[in-house]
Amino acid sequence: MIFRRTYLSLAFALIAAQAWPQDSPYRTGRASPDGIGKFYMDREIAQVMGHLGAPWLERSERNQEEGTELLVKNLPLTPEAIVADIGAGTGYFSFRLARRVPQGKVLAVDIQSEMLEIIEQRKRDTGIANVEGVLGAEDDPNLPAGAVDLILMVDAYHEFSYPREMGEAMVRALKPGGRIALVEYRAEDDSVPIKRLHKMSQAQAKKEMAALGLTWIETKGMLPWQHLMIFERPK
Repeated sequence: MIFRRTYLSLAFALIAAQAWPQDSPYRTGRASPDGIGKFYMDREIAQVMGHLGAPWLERSERNQEEGTELLVKNLPLTPEAIVADIGAGTGYFSFRLARRVPQGKVLAVDIQSEMLEIIEQRKRDTGIANVEGVLGAEDDPNLPAGAVDLILMVDAYHEFSYPREMGEAMVRALKPGGRIALVEYRAEDDSVPIKRLHKMSQAQAKKEMAALGLTWIETKGMLPWQHLMIFERPK
């Protein structure tokens, strides 16, 4: 399988050599083959897939393997909702979300301009106008404060280089009572054919979201390989 590998070996070496302040939420350790040697809340952050991995995101068997249509159907959305798809990639979910929010908007966030170019081309090809590309940063999705009803992250959060800063920025972007839908491959299930660092356990996800002040609402178990975990910003 293709995994996110944009970072060069030199970048990994620089991260490994970085000295974090004493009060930093991060620490440095020996990098595993699929990690960057940077740890957050006892979890090594995984390497990132670049735009050359786009075919993996758009593979024809993805819906059968991951239940993607079922995922979109089970998100807590209203027709006028403002949704942020963080780590949008090629817009695989962004354009599916757009059909569920015909009076709303989908903010398709990615840190790679190449991915946003793919999304813009899809807008032209499909005529779907309520998807807006947003160029994010490693530590900030660049979303408007208090404007978003739902943030969706599908197999992306575990690769964030700055999960604490990104998490805090996402919370600021949510409306009071707004929600985060966190989708990650199940680390508890050895039968899920994904490398270890590209999985996340429900316990780990709850711990990291709680550190942001978010409340766990539910975990939906209908997906073949992934957790669908819903967290809420206090009202």
